[in-house]
Amino acid sequence: MNRRTFLKNAGISVASAMVMNPLETLAQNAVKNNKKLRLAMVGTGHRGSGMWGKAVLKDYADIVEFVGLCDINPGRLEYSAKKEIGVGPECKLYTDFDKMMKETKPDMLIVTTVDATHDEFIIKGMEMGANILTEKPMTTDEVKCRAILDAEKRTGKKIIVTFNYRYSPHRQKIYELLRDGRIGEVTSVDFHWYLNNRHGADYFRRWHRLREKGGTLLVHKSSHHFDLLNWWINAEPETVFALGSLDFYGKNGTIRSTTCRVCEHKSDCNYFFDITKNERLFNLYCKNEQYDGYHRDGCVFKEDINIYDKMAATIRYTNGVQVSYSLTAYSPYEGYRIAFNGTKGRLETWIKEDAMADDVDKGFDVLNLYPNFGEMETFRIAQAEGHGGGDVRLKDKIFRYPDAEDKYKQSATSMDGALAILTGVAARKSIETGQIIKIQDLLKG
Repeated sequence: MNRRTFLKNAGISVASAMVMNPLETLAQNAVKNNKKLRLAMVGTGHRGSGMWGKAVLKDYADIVEFVGLCDINPGRLEYSAKKEIGVGPECKLYTDFDKMMKETKPDMLIVTTVDATHDEFIIKGMEMGANILTEKPMTTDEVKCRAILDAEKRTGKKIIVTFNYRYSPHRQKIYELLRDGRIGEVTSVDFHWYLNNRHGADYFRRWHRLREKGGTLLVHKSSHHFDLLNWWINAEPETVFALGSLDFYGKNGTIRSTTCRVCEHKSDCNYFFDITKNERLFNLYCKNEQYDGYHRDGCVFKEDINIYDKMAATIRYTNGVQVSYSLTAYSPYEGYRIAFNGTKGRLETWIKEDAMADDVDKGFDVLNLYPNFGEMETFRIAQAEGHGGGDVRLKDKIFRYPDAEDKYKQSATSMDGALAILTGVAARKSIETGQIIKIQDLLKG
């Protein structure tokens, strides 16, 4: 089943959903007409002020300008604007989103708020005349997802979902080898992701610990992984069956507090996080708690945690590929293992981002290709900063070279965003019901 048939069966408008490169429609006119692209942003926390604020102005100030910034926390908004992003007086600050959109009339709205609110700002932003650049996940459930797709069709505006993992060189190399047929037809994939006890634990300190905010890690984090699978396999996820539980964090702890700063177990807890030693996070969050009550250094053993820290899913694709996927959030190291099994061989890699590597592989991501008959072939791809080198390449495509050839189909549309999050939503529903969930049923609503 190809994408056109898949979408038609799900009741999705093929004409609006088959656009494969929305980036050209967003920025190229500004570049060609020698005008700066007018940007507005809603959500000025860590990701917004850093990756999509300060870094964008640093590298693209000659072709973009921020005309408005919005956040529900006025203290964080002021600090982010002046100290983090570094905008000038021409950029107006707002706590009222509608007012910002009406007064600034941006070409592009960047959405970096809490995941569960993405749909509100994406839909309103398109209705008020802006194209959208949104952080993953695009949204957190199937109802909001369908509303976003309907709004895109209705308004004629376009959405970019920032799947930066697609742009990292070693993941691109995987795509190339698979498309070149080096292991024949892919038949199955083993994909296992490990979050260490620093990065993994951090999700349980923040708002991500609440299902109603982030949709569980199967949506917030795994949507990255599911999008990679969809892109690599070059097909649509069809059915999902999953298991998951909260086995380590939250109620499983024997000691707990509200925040690390006030905890009486600081000397006894391996998960104690002294946010006062991180100047940036302390200034962004702790100094502005009085406005919204949000604590960035929450206890990882708080009893209100209602997401999973151990998850596994079996996914079947429309082309018959079968995937075994897992995510563990309390591993001693960070990284992932993935293996593609094909009719002519196997392609695999094991990325340990914070573990010791052999001298010969230090500084490289290594892919091993095993033909069914013949010698193993090794590919060493130089490592790079920023999500494996993907950040700068993604932003170059969006802002600097919007009409450049998209040879590896790395530009992600709203439908790519939808299929990524709906795989996670299906897994979540499968855990809750014990049933196999069909992706098309979620698209149909």
